[in-house]
Amino acid sequence: MRTAGSLYMSAMWNKSFWVLTKFLRHKRGGGNSWPSKFLWVVVFCCLLQPAFAQTLWSEVQLSKRRAYVGEPVQVTVRVYTSTWFTKGVDPGNIKVNGAYTVFFRNVSTSTSRNGKTYPGVEMIYHVFPFANKDVRFPAVEIAVESPADGGYKGKPHTVTTKERVIEVRPIPPGFDMSSWLVSSDLSVRQEWSADLKDVKVGDVIQRRIIRNADNTVPQLIPPVAWDSLPGVSQYPGRSDVQNIRTKTAIGAVRTEVTRYLFEKQGEVEIPEMVFTWWNPRQQQLYKRTLPSVKVLVKPNPDLGMLETLKDSLLTAQKAEVSAAEEKAPLTFLGLSPEKLVAIIVLMAISFYFLMKFLPRLVKRYQEKRQRYLRSEPYFFDQFKRAAKNGESKKGLNALYRWIDQLGLQEPTLQYFAEGWGSPGLKHYVRQWSRVDGKDLKLDEDFVKELSVSREIFLNASGEIPSALTEAIWINP
Repeated sequence: MRTAGSLYMSAMWNKSFWVLTKFLRHKRGGGNSWPSKFLWVVVFCCLLQPAFAQTLWSEVQLSKRRAYVGEPVQVTVRVYTSTWFTKGVDPGNIKVNGAYTVFFRNVSTSTSRNGKTYPGVEMIYHVFPFANKDVRFPAVEIAVESPADGGYKGKPHTVTTKERVIEVRPIPPGFDMSSWLVSSDLSVRQEWSADLKDVKVGDVIQRRIIRNADNTVPQLIPPVAWDSLPGVSQYPGRSDVQNIRTKTAIGAVRTEVTRYLFEKQGEVEIPEMVFTWWNPRQQQLYKRTLPSVKVLVKPNPDLGMLETLKDSLLTAQKAEVSAAEEKAPLTFLGLSPEKLVAIIVLMAISFYFLMKFLPRLVKRYQEKRQRYLRSEPYFFDQFKRAAKNGESKKGLNALYRWIDQLGLQEPTLQYFAEGWGSPGLKHYVRQWSRVDGKDLKLDEDFVKELSVSREIFLNASGEIPSALTEAIWINP
């Protein structure tokens, strides 16, 4: 029996040969030219091309482009073919940096283009961001097997998807990150290992809290914060987590245990516990409450075993912690090996550039500093500092040292004032000349008038070159 592919190929060949034969017969009666024959042979080959061409493509769809930390985003990856798939399509679980990724299920699908139906496979992932930074669902190379159009034997192909970005929003203001949980629903229940109505000093009672959250992963369910109780020692145990996945939904269960050792007689109140979760569809915060419990601890004449009980509970707690640490991933100072290597490499690169460019920066700073120490602004700053501190003699020396730096034809204050001095400065210089400079006061007004005159001089003369390194004569 002939397959559908072979029948299709036969029909295409028959049609093509019929068109070519009809054309050649028509040409035999109306002239024969090689260019026209060549052109029609090309047309003939084009008619055969659909029998061998094949179409494969992929699509990536996000259920939402923005999500809170811990909020699930459904990512649907679709692969289509113009024939069919001869082997199952399964790219496996995809690693997404900054998020937990759970493969949900495969679904057969189809789409239509230009009146033709294309079969496909739909792969659904749930992505849960766990950090406050954008998540990139990476491009994925998917290996498929599909026959060519008109064929029947599957051939290997690789279809590459496009990268998609999920914008991650921080938790709403006013919420505590340590208790933040995103879920469509949360159920909470607790179990006690003994009757709380009959408790004596030295009794050990185990409390188990089980939380079942829908549409999340156990890593995102926050741990229980156990309250300290007066007269009671607590020994928390190791948490137990479990993934739940059905054909229609995913969820998680987190179970936590603690042991209460009642050490004193009297009434003990175990406070209520409130567990909250954020419903992304309703955009609301919900809560479940375990009510408070009052325990009346009765006296116990046999208290000698109390210390023995403490030692046994501590030993059991350490054993559970050790078992949890063995299962925990390898870390150093709270960092994974990958992050630690990245930090070391970054520090090495930074140290390399520091050693390479630091001497240049230091040399450039020193040169700039030396230029400043020989410049006009430096000597004028020295004068202002001395005048501000009321040091008359030191201020006068600094004043004339600054005047020497100006490169005047006559390095005196009178010459400077006549050429560029403000009216106020000229007034000061005339008074100073009448008293031979003995009662000259370097007060605030004098410094102000000299500063104004300096600006006039600089605007007229431009930048003052730095002093030479050789000794410079200072006008007494």
